[in-house]
This record gives sequence, structure tokens and C-alpha cells, in this order.
Amino acid sequence: MTDDTHIALAHGNGGRFMRELINSIFSRHLSNPILDVAADAVTLPQMDGELMFTTDGFSVKPLEFPGGDIGSLAVHGTTNDLAVAGAIPRYLSLNVFIEEGFEIARLERIVISLAAAALEIGVEVAAGDTKVLPRGEGGGLYLATTGIGVRCTKTKLGLDQIQMGDRLLVSGPIGDHGISVMLAREQFGLQGELKSDAASVLPLTKALLKIEGLRFMRDPTRGGLATVAHEICHATGMQIRLDQQSIPVRDPVQSVCEMLGYDPLFLACEGRVLAIVAPDQADEALAVLRSQPDGEQAAIIGQTEHGEAHVILTTELGGERILEELEDDPLPRIC
Repeated sequence: MTDDTHIALAHGNGGRFMRELINSIFSRHLSNPILDVAADAVTLPQMDGELMFTTDGFSVKPLEFPGGDIGSLAVHGTTNDLAVAGAIPRYLSLNVFIEEGFEIARLERIVISLAAAALEIGVEVAAGDTKVLPRGEGGGLYLATTGIGVRCTKTKLGLDQIQMGDRLLVSGPIGDHGISVMLAREQFGLQGELKSDAASVLPLTKALLKIEGLRFMRDPTRGGLATVAHEICHATGMQIRLDQQSIPVRDPVQSVCEMLGYDPLFLACEGRVLAIVAPDQADEALAVLRSQPDGEQAAIIGQTEHGEAHVILTTELGGERILEELEDDPLPRIC
């Protein structure tokens, strides 16, 4: 049995209800010249340049939060992975796992948000699939996306390009996404107006690609800024020194972290770029970031240096402490 307001198992059985769901929500809002919901596969136009490929899954809770939702987050998260690799996102696939009983109006809101994010970036959903999970076997809605982009830049990016003395830059305040999601759950009786930073970083990465001394870019999602720094240490054998006073953190984020014992350096961001550039071009890269709408609070926050492969934080009081690798999940299901 089905009704007009909630997902039923019949919406995933391949029959009439599934066809109507796909046509009324997914095809309607994600329509583009390539998407063919009746085909098993589609042909992508020829693309000039180096093809880049990435995949991701999303299980954020709550599904809708200040500054975004699981739909826009899926688009931004996948296309940002392409962007920091130096690629222009072109196509997405979308796999949707819906729990029986999920409200259809809420599903449509999320798909509309997803479509708007894709349109803003200029990426098309080329293929997809829908599954319905029995009640109690899912978290309401899960999304899995795959992204294809094209890289035309001649700039070589990668952990193997990083050199001693390079500078680390971040494009804006950290921890906004992690704390905004937590506040949206209304845990601990806390409320606030902080919004997630979830957004496309493509304008930032395209601007940074003009810097000849650009070595590496990464979006610090799960595990935050500190986890990316540890990845750099492991890959290069270099020490990373971060300057706490230079790292931008909004006051509400800092306040919540101090109350609940979180460290903003380990909190997820969904619209920030961590970039590593040659030391003589760090100021130019900073100016480039600050010229972008989402980069006004960009900062030079650290450097690579000789020493054991540790992440060292120079504190605001002038002391030092080693940032250990993240082991526990400080905020489950934030992306």
C-alpha cells in the first residue's frame, strides 16, 4: 500500500510507483540533455583535457541544517574534491537510498536543493539509481555520488610537489560546518545562528591555479584541518608547524568548542580550501584568495619545516604542543 505523502517499499520495486517517483521528483528537477531515466547507461560528450574521477557518500544528520542539506552537501562535497585536484566538475551520478516512510515533500525539497547547487556550479547529473530500504534499516536518506571533471591546467599538484619551507593557507574560518550541524541537532540545549560553510570551492581553486608556486590543495572535510596536516606529514616526512593565532575561527565556534571540549582544528569544513604554496608566492596567493567572495578571511597559517613528521601547534601564548592524530569521531554523521 502507498499514499501520496510518504515513501513505501513499492517505490523501490521497479514498477509504476518507482517510475512515478523518479519522473515526478528526480527527472523533473534534475532534467538536462544527458540525463535519460529510461536508459541503463548514457554517452558523455568528448572532453578535452585530463579526466578526473571521484566518488563519495553522504549520511549527514540532521538531513537539513543551517546553510544547507544533504542534497547540496552531496553536490558540493563531490565537486569540491574535483576542484582541489585542479579539475572543472562536469558530470555527477546520483544514488539515492530512501528509508520506507520518508516524507515525499521533504525528499523533493532536498532534490530541489541538490539541483540548484548543481546548476550554480555548472555540473549535470548524468545518471542515477534509487533504492528503498525497509523501515528501520536506514537513516531516512543516504546519498552516494560520483563525479567526473576535466583538468586542463599544466600546474602539477600533489603531495609529492610539497617542498621544505612551503606555506600553508586556509581560505576562511574553520569548524563552521561541524558546529552548525551539532547545533541543528539541539544537543546539550545549545542553539545559535551559525551556518555551515558548505559551498563550492571552485571559484577559489580556479583563482589559485594562476599561482605558479601552487603545490597542493585539499578541502578539509572529515577530520578537519589537523587531519589534512597529518596526511601531509605522513606523505612527505616533513614537520608541519601551525600558528594558532593565525588560524581563523569564528567566535561562536570557539565558544562551543571551549564549552564542550572540541578542538576546531579537527572539525569538518565543507567550503574551505587548504592550499600549500611556495614561500615567495604566499602573499600573492593570500591576496588572490581574499579577492574571492568566500575568501575574505583567508590566512597564512603555517609552514613545512625540518624535524620529525609531527604537526606542531604554536599556541597563542607562545608555547608549543603536538597535535595527535584523530582517533575518535568527535561529531558523528556530519557529512
